[in-house]
Amino acid sequence: MGGLSQGWERADRRTADEMIGEARRALFVMFGFMAVVWALQVVNWLSDYRLDTDFGVIPRDMGRLPGILVSPFLHFGWDHIEANSGPLFIFGFLAAYRGVVRFVWLTLLVAMTSGLAVWLFQEADTMSVGASGVVFGYFGYVVLRGLFDRRLVDVLIGVVMAASFAYLVTVAVPGTPGVSWLAHLGGLVGGMIGAYLLRDGRRPAPVTGGTPPTALDRRGTSPAAVDPSRAELHKELRDLGLL
Repeated sequence: MGGLSQGWERADRRTADEMIGEARRALFVMFGFMAVVWALQVVNWLSDYRLDTDFGVIPRDMGRLPGILVSPFLHFGWDHIEANSGPLFIFGFLAAYRGVVRFVWLTLLVAMTSGLAVWLFQEADTMSVGASGVVFGYFGYVVLRGLFDRRLVDVLIGVVMAASFAYLVTVAVPGTPGVSWLAHLGGLVGGMIGAYLLRDGRRPAPVTGGTPPTALDRRGTSPAAVDPSRAELHKELRDLGLL
């Protein structure tokens, strides 16, 4: 029993160490991400907001369709970027701490769904920029991720975020005045889809004989059965948040 207890304690420590490492990487990613967003705002401001004029999404204008991948990182003014920065950092961090590559794919997905919702359905005489659609995408992803990954800690995070920020959904419904509710709704739907598409493919090993489960790689192979050189490569990739 003593050996079994020690084995579980070591597994718990590994899990805690992995979470700390993932959180550290997510912080670095988000600090870099926010630095880029604010640098774009400075350039935008110095150019009299020419970037907004050139890359803002104008509904059903074919020439502006590529702008759906640029407009989320631009803003109309300092008040606009300040209002978005806090939620963007919080939900971006929570979305990023399970892997950098997954976070990049999620960001592209919610930028596209948010931008396309505006491009397809918003009034023709408008122009849209801003990160709020991406914020809603991260929110939807964080709330649902734990259900698809079957990770208790992520389920709890999702429940807390849903309860704490449920009011956000009120500005993603039709007719919300003064905001681009279509961008919010499109981002939210994209984040929910991303929670499914980017779910963790790992499955727990069966428990037999009262022994604790062993860690599996993505193909369901025990680490002991993996070639040592490949196991080392997998470890380095996991440390970088790429697995």
